[in-house]
Amino acid sequence: MEKLKVLFVCVHNSARSQMAEAFLKHIASDRFEVKSAGLEPGELNPLAVDVMKEVGIDISKNTTKSVFDLYKKGELFSYVITVCDEASAEQCPVFPGLLSKTIHWSFEDPSSFTGTYEEKLEKTRQVRDAIKEKINKWLNELKT
Repeated sequence: MEKLKVLFVCVHNSARSQMAEAFLKHIASDRFEVKSAGLEPGELNPLAVDVMKEVGIDISKNTTKSVFDLYKKGELFSYVITVCDEASAEQCPVFPGLLSKTIHWSFEDPSSFTGTYEEKLEKTRQVRDAIKEKINKWLNELKT
């Protein structure tokens, strides 16, 4: 059976889309080929690296990728899932091309968190857990 291709997209590809990619690979790599990318790729967020390490997933060697580079390569995806924060009026990039389905999930951006390192870490944990929960819910919906 051919794997479905999924692309997680956010602005910088530094935290949310990286966590989502890692979770889907961890949970269902037998069913999906998974990538993530951003409109303006930045640096991998150390908070995301730390909270993923807490659940046994190492993303520290990941690099940020550009949506445009994937488009130029002619990559097509079964699902494009944007993970930008609507509450902050964050502009999520659109992946051009032929798609089966575009989905939007809104998560706060860990790079916008303020406070002590521990406070930012706790908020990033909440985002991590919400992403994992959303992926599990989506996988259950796909089975029906």
